[in-house]
Order: sequence, then C-alpha cells, then structure tokens
Amino acid sequence: MESKIRDQTHFVPPSRPRDECGVFAVYGHEEAAKLTYFGLYALQHRGQESAGIISSDGKRVLEHKAMGLVPDIFDEQILDRLEGDIALGHVRYSTTGSSLLTNAQPFRVQYAGKTLAIAHNGNLVNARQIREDLENSGSIFQTTMDSEIVLHLLAKSMSKGLAGAVHHTMGRIKGAYSMVIMTEDTIIAVKDPHGFRPLCLGKMDSGFVVASESCALDLVEAEYVREIDPGEIIIINKDGLESIKPENPSPKAQCIFELIYFARPDSNVFGQNVYLFRKQSGKLLAKEYPIDADLMMPIPDSGNYAAIGYAHASGIPLEMGVIRNHYVGRTFIQPSQSMRDFGVKVKLNPVKELLQDQRVLIIEDSIIRGTTSRTRINTLRTIGAREVHMLVSCPPHRFPCHYGIDFSTKGELIAAQKRVDEIRDFIGLDSLGYLSIGNLVEATVIPREELCLACFDGCYPVPIDETFDKYCLETE
Repeated sequence: MESKIRDQTHFVPPSRPRDECGVFAVYGHEEAAKLTYFGLYALQHRGQESAGIISSDGKRVLEHKAMGLVPDIFDEQILDRLEGDIALGHVRYSTTGSSLLTNAQPFRVQYAGKTLAIAHNGNLVNARQIREDLENSGSIFQTTMDSEIVLHLLAKSMSKGLAGAVHHTMGRIKGAYSMVIMTEDTIIAVKDPHGFRPLCLGKMDSGFVVASESCALDLVEAEYVREIDPGEIIIINKDGLESIKPENPSPKAQCIFELIYFARPDSNVFGQNVYLFRKQSGKLLAKEYPIDADLMMPIPDSGNYAAIGYAHASGIPLEMGVIRNHYVGRTFIQPSQSMRDFGVKVKLNPVKELLQDQRVLIIEDSIIRGTTSRTRINTLRTIGAREVHMLVSCPPHRFPCHYGIDFSTKGELIAAQKRVDEIRDFIGLDSLGYLSIGNLVEATVIPREELCLACFDGCYPVPIDETFDKYCLETE
C-alpha cells in the first residue's frame, strides 16, 4: 500500500471504489512460489496494476515483478526460477500517476547483509511526517510508497532483533495496515491495532500460509486457521509459529466496506462470510424499502448477492437484465470525447426485450460519484423501461476514507454534495433508497463497536495527520 502527495488538478476520481491490495505468503513448502502464484490469482480482484513474488531458499532471495495481471506476469519458467520454500507475493492497484514498476510490491532492501521485504495493504495516516523525519536524518527513498517507510523504520531498529524491530515500528506508524515482512528465513505477519484490513492464517501439512482473504487459502488447499487479530505479530520460521499479541488491545475498527464491496463473496473476512452478509443486506433492504416492480436485477457483479437476498424476501422476479462483458480489461483503450459513454456501455449491455415497458428495480452495492449510474439509467430509459428504481445495499458515502479506500476527498462523493432526492434526480431515477446504518450492521455477525463506519458516519477511529486534509493523497 502506498501514499503520495498528488496535485489535485491532475486527479480524475474513479466512478467506483478502487480495489484494495492483496497479500499472500507461504512458509515451508517446496513449491512456495507456485503456491503464491495461485494465491495471487485468487486475490486478483484486490489489485490489477502490478504483481510480484519474492522467494527464498533460506540463503538466496529471488524476485520477479511487473505491471499487469498475474497470469500475464508469470509463466512456468519464471516460477521455476523462483526457488525456495518461502515466498511472498502482492497484487497492487494504484491511482492515476503512480502506476509505476518502482512502486510494485513486494518491495525489498538490503541492510547489514540481510534482506528485508514487505507486502502491504493499507494506508498510513502519519506517513508524511515520518518520511520527513527519516529524510532529515539521512534516509534515502527509492519509491513514493509508505511501505518503504516501514522498511526504513525496521532497519533503524534491528538492534532490538527482528521481533523487537517490528514491535517498535508498529509503535511509530498509525493507520490501516495488514502486511507481511520477509527475510531470508522468516515470515512475519502484522495487523494494525484496530484491524482495519483483513489478513488470515492458514496451515498446510508442510508449513503455513498468510493471505488477505480466505478464498486464496481455498485455492491452494490450505486449512483456514483464523483471522489474525488486531495488533498481533505472527513470526514463522524454523522454530514454528509464534504469536505476539498486544498487552492493551485497542478497540477494533474493521472496515465494513471490505464486506460490502472489496472482498470476494466466497471469502470469510473478520469472521463473517461475505456472501451471506451481502445476501442478508438484500433481505433487510427489502424490509426497509418494499418496491412495487415487475422485475428486479443487479448491476453485475457488484449487486448480485444483495439482489438474491432482496428477491428471496420480496418475491419479485430476479432477472439478469444487464449482461457483463467479461473480456473488457484494464487495457481497454478509452474512446474519444465524442464517445465518452462508450467506456461504460462496452462493459454492460441491457437485454432490451426483457426490460422494455417494465417497472425495473436495480440493486446496487454503492454509489460513489453517480456518473456511471447516470449513464446506465439513461440507457435503460432509451430502450424503453417504463420505470427505473434503485436501492443501494449500504448507506450514502458522505465522508472520505483515510485508511486505504480511494475516495480520500469529499468532492469525490456525490452523497457529500447532494441529498438523496437530488441524487435520484441527477441519476434519473423514479425512486432511490439506501440501506440504513442500523440494518447494515444487523446484516453482519460483528458488533457495531468493532466496525469502522467512518465513510458513512464520519467517526474516524484513528486521528488523521493534521496536514492530511490539505492534500489529495494517492492510496493503494
């Protein structure tokens, strides 16, 4: 994960939240790099800009990383060269301006004859101040990532031993982070004291696996052990696994948007099955907003599971009224200004004969800027839908996220600028409703006090750097 000051005039806000990063590590398997490849494949939804794998046989450290998708970056020959029974992998996304190979992870350095590497998912809110302090004391940075700050802090504290250095570093950094640190012979998994981002532990006959989501464990046939606790440090080496937990745990602040949007539906995150959460959100949405419609449909794939729940609760027929083109990737060339809506339409195409003269209810998981939804609704009107209603399976996003989701300023959020009825009119809907915060929490198995709901209620669990709101930050 990275943070970088960015000139706001060059920032083009995304129409959807940008994916999180994915972390995967293996200790104690003779084909560690190949397992990591498959683990990253399972986590590809968390980042499509770049990917990398670092491996070690206990002495020699090897790496390969590049821009693009996992299957385009690695092949059999490359993976065969990544020898060793320890491996660390990362898939990354970035915002405009930082899509550079130098910022691809895992990121590694050499210090006192030892290798330190890191793969990071999150965002440090005090990265700017720490970086300035380190530069003033002579540190030289190679990237714009706040992940590199962590390695500098570790290197400066190595006299305390590796575990002591990690503990000391955690005392300096603030924000959201789930990360894995690797040396030639050790894997260390770390989660921030509030547990914003997911990170889980798995077990194989010959070793251990650490992953951002449990779906990656399923693919490599590792046994899911548990979610790593907030503030926990797990050290895996030749002596086995050691867990170090904080003496005075902080209140949990687990990101609700991981469940709403980021995580794969077949994952368990924060002890909650994502599919069942989204389905239950849809059921509660039906209870909160009973709509009279001829059919209902999701916008694939984001609204699929809430739509299933709504259909079960309401009895309204569920149809796939919009078909997704699965072969449109991030390399798609944007058309000219005169065809600016084509980039939206090429991904999703409505079934005209199904929707003509129908009262249509759309289930979405979120509305960030509203511009993409506006284009889609206009298309439905054009093909002859009689009424178009929309329900959103989360509350309005009124506040920016400073912990790693890519809407870091209020100006990017339509709900921060407009009332619900104004959003309805802007998008072109007959009606619009959002799931309440109370029902959103009820859909989980997690107590409200253990969730971060800052993007909905503005209550930030970790104080923001006093200069943070003066800049537009790139977050990964």
